[in-house]
Amino acid sequence: MPFESPHEEPEVGSNVDPMVAAYRHDVHKLRGRSHDAAQEVFRDARVNESVPLGADGDAARLSRPKGAPDETVSNHRSPRRLSLATGDTAVASDWIPTSVDGPFDWLVLSTDPEVLHARWLTSQAAAAFNESVYYPYSSLQFHVLLVAALLDNYRAGHDFQELHLVARPSGPRPEEGWTAEAARESNAVEPFRTVLWSPVMSLHVTGEPGDRPSAPLGSCPARSFADVWSRLSAHPFDQGDRRWRRLDAQLRRIRSWSTALAYIQDYTSVYGGDAR
Repeated sequence: MPFESPHEEPEVGSNVDPMVAAYRHDVHKLRGRSHDAAQEVFRDARVNESVPLGADGDAARLSRPKGAPDETVSNHRSPRRLSLATGDTAVASDWIPTSVDGPFDWLVLSTDPEVLHARWLTSQAAAAFNESVYYPYSSLQFHVLLVAALLDNYRAGHDFQELHLVARPSGPRPEEGWTAEAARESNAVEPFRTVLWSPVMSLHVTGEPGDRPSAPLGSCPARSFADVWSRLSAHPFDQGDRRWRRLDAQLRRIRSWSTALAYIQDYTSVYGGDAR
């Protein structure tokens, strides 16, 4: 039986825009708290609410296995993300732009979902945390971006099996750098559906791929990044450069979506980002 996204699920039970709720739903992880200890309000903003249409659960299945979690890295029960590119915590590397000092309110307090999307897309604070302490190479930043991308597609009437990964070059470096303001102005960024914007590429999850290089996500949410990446009709960087051949080879092995997206971001930072 084909997978069907639960479109009949009710909207968030408050007056918060569902897309805003998507970017606020894991604030407790930014604060190092468990789901059971999550607060409902952060600086007068409603946070940690359920995301409608099953988007949170579907995004979790893209990056984490089903069932009770198991510890996968000994001696690392920490919310700090481990980097596949360096083997260290992301915050321990001088090459990787991460920070555990916030500003968390910047990721939460706006009521404009397009602003929140741009901020999560470019946040050094969000990049420091893992999606789960049991899976420390996963990324909270990219989990949240995947949740919002799925929710936006579901609200537009697309079922999961209609979704594609679109990969394109990001274009020239913005004059002000890879900032939230630049993301909102960039033609390489699509509100809500862009899940990675980096010097080497931009990646989008969409039910409307058009004639852009793309690959279907599959019939149901699963840790399938390597499979989807391998099916792309074209890749967004020069395969003649050894650095990018190495990146391509690794992405054909990484199954967790949030881990793969974080790996691209870290690899670009460590090994140089001008893929053109």
